[in-house]
Amino acid sequence: MCGIIGIVGRSSVQERLIDSLKRLEYRGYDSAGVAGVVDGHVQRRRAAGKIKALEDVLAADPLNATVGIGHTRWATHGGPSTKNAHPHTQGRVTLVHNGIIENYAELREMLKADGRTFESETDTEVIAGLIDSELASGKDPVAALKAALDQLSGAYAIGVLIDGEDELVMGARKGSPLVVGYGEGEMFIGSDALAVGPFTNRIAYLEEGDYVAIDHDKARIFDANGKPVKREMRTVAASAALVEKGNYRHFMEKEIHDQPEGCQRTIAAYVDTLAERAAIPGGVDFAALERIQIVACGTSYIAGLLGKYLIEQLADLPVDVEIASEFRYRDPALKPGTLAIGMSQSGETADTLAALRLCEAKGMTTAAVVNAQESTMAREVDVVWPIHCGPEIGVASTKAFTAQISVLTALAVAAARARGQIDAAEEQRLVRVLLGAPRLIAESINLEDAVKAVAVEIAKARDVLFLGRGPMYPLALEGALKLKEISYIHAEGYAAGELKHGPIALVDEKTPIVILAPFDSYFEKSASNMSEVMARGGQVVFITDPEGQQHAPAGARVVVTAPQSDPLIAPLVMAAPIQLLAYYVAVQKGADVDQPRNLAKSVTVE
Repeated sequence: MCGIIGIVGRSSVQERLIDSLKRLEYRGYDSAGVAGVVDGHVQRRRAAGKIKALEDVLAADPLNATVGIGHTRWATHGGPSTKNAHPHTQGRVTLVHNGIIENYAELREMLKADGRTFESETDTEVIAGLIDSELASGKDPVAALKAALDQLSGAYAIGVLIDGEDELVMGARKGSPLVVGYGEGEMFIGSDALAVGPFTNRIAYLEEGDYVAIDHDKARIFDANGKPVKREMRTVAASAALVEKGNYRHFMEKEIHDQPEGCQRTIAAYVDTLAERAAIPGGVDFAALERIQIVACGTSYIAGLLGKYLIEQLADLPVDVEIASEFRYRDPALKPGTLAIGMSQSGETADTLAALRLCEAKGMTTAAVVNAQESTMAREVDVVWPIHCGPEIGVASTKAFTAQISVLTALAVAAARARGQIDAAEEQRLVRVLLGAPRLIAESINLEDAVKAVAVEIAKARDVLFLGRGPMYPLALEGALKLKEISYIHAEGYAAGELKHGPIALVDEKTPIVILAPFDSYFEKSASNMSEVMARGGQVVFITDPEGQQHAPAGARVVVTAPQSDPLIAPLVMAAPIQLLAYYVAVQKGADVDQPRNLAKSVTVE
């Protein structure tokens, strides 16, 4: 899985392949490679590790091709190594692949029985072997591709080169995105608009099951049945300026600081600022709903948990939140009258997409809260609620998280009004509170120096506990997840009321305990949990607000005081300190903040 680029160019493609792969680094990867047609034969250059290693290989042995493909790989089958790095070659066929081929073992044995040998541990090499076998039977390249695709089970996006085909790149997609880019006398394929963004802003999105052959002048696109089709060409803004770090050390740091502006854009899209009303596009009748089902993974799942608190409390509308990878395998009880909401920054998360498709098959209305408005998820659901936060490059989500919460907060207000749980005056008050969130988020980010000092101590820990009550419980989960993701310190988030039911056994003088407790209806109980922890030698980092600081028990090792805020937006305001804490702990430990090990930005396999 991860990034794909393919170019049929008029000049050398080496530098452009590398440029595109660098723009795809945000997806996470462990190796990279390129291939090109040189004098009628395909040549490869590959390296394990970062793209710099591949650049070193190319410096020693340049790829003088005008037609080529490139790939950044996140390991699924076979560990990170040069032999497992893409592109892979079998006979005349060289290709790159995102996704997982589920029947690869069976196909591999079939190909071995025909006398083929394999140099890698990947499922990808099997696809190359299938296409090459079909070429050997006399089929032309496009027919050979189609015949091979018909034998695959699983998810894939692929880019293909053929020996002897000097002006041809082929591609296909099923369960993993692929776009076609239209240039001037040049054509491109890529895993997303950013991949081809440096070369063209005119793209077409391949649909599920499509495959394509591009040359200098055109794209021949076929649907899953082999029928020639046209896909709408769109002009998209994939500006390079949107994926630059600016003055920040890392993308994650920049994106934490982007949150006030990002949330402002998000909130502005979901409220009528003049009438001070929630204005939710899509025509969903919240009054008629019996239930909401949210499905998501990772940070998006945690945002969904926060949405549950908000929607149930304000709108008296039942909300279930489930991890998408579990949802469809447990045979859930689904029926019309329920709105299914999938949450995904990329809009390509395979498990979430599959869960939404199951809900749709059961007659449910589907919606997507996504950052990528042209993603597969956004194109397939009944209603799209974009988060409008702009490209998020750091693998660990920050601004997409707060943007998702912003959307869910606006939805909660709209649902509450539609269901008669609040009147017009209260709706206006809540909207005013929501409109004030970006300012308070900015003030919260200004705690950076205080958080940085805390991070120096937490970086020494082996384990960290995060505690919270009410909406602060999901935020505790997010704080722990962020710390694990980028600093590799073991961390767990718990509902503070569960402390006495087991986790308190972990408390000692070496374990920092981060307690999230703004002065709200839960504060007294949270303060009691804080006292319990300190009585057992726990080193407490207390993240609260000015009023909470005044009422907090004495003895916290560190108190981080976020701005005072209404409970409606407290999760938005309190998010920045936990993000900054994870960030500065990771920096202190010298970790690769933007591309943490073993993680990928867009998880397009199950």
